[in-house]
Amino acid sequence: MDLRSEIQKAIRNVPDFPKPGIQFKDITPIFESPELSKEIVGEFFRLFHDEEIHAIVGIESRGFLFGLPLAMELGIPFFLIRKKGKLPADTVSYKYDLEYGSTEMEIHKGSIKPGMKVLVHDDLLATGGTAAAAAELIKMEGGKVAGFSFLVELKQLKGRDRLSTYEQPIVSLQSYD
Repeated sequence: MDLRSEIQKAIRNVPDFPKPGIQFKDITPIFESPELSKEIVGEFFRLFHDEEIHAIVGIESRGFLFGLPLAMELGIPFFLIRKKGKLPADTVSYKYDLEYGSTEMEIHKGSIKPGMKVLVHDDLLATGGTAAAAAELIKMEGGKVAGFSFLVELKQLKGRDRLSTYEQPIVSLQSYD
């Protein structure tokens, strides 16, 4: 069985979560298989080991799950992007709009050095708003976006279109129409 099929088989569909009409793609069953988790990290490594990447940012919180092991495999730093108020030291923040309201993400000030090429990693690409906010935080710190990596992409929400103004590649291991 190929990796995409294994990922698809492991992902659990949860209807009406977090609200009615949403078909939630639950990735947590993946972590019941250390072998599958290792294969996923290996695939991300294969896709990015030849790219010039100086660091990875993982978006709270599921972006930490494969982002950190990938950074370790690549031998590069890993930085956290979290919701406002969750990081303990001085931060840089970026406010952005959601479907209903707005939110704010932060990164520790000075983590990203000027000119650093940074890969943005998260578990899911939906509308692209959170990944774009992460890209803006990288730019605010003088870094450059080296690309984006996601475990899952919901194509009908067109997040890839929103990210197309940033550096490529935009990689997802599994997608749903």
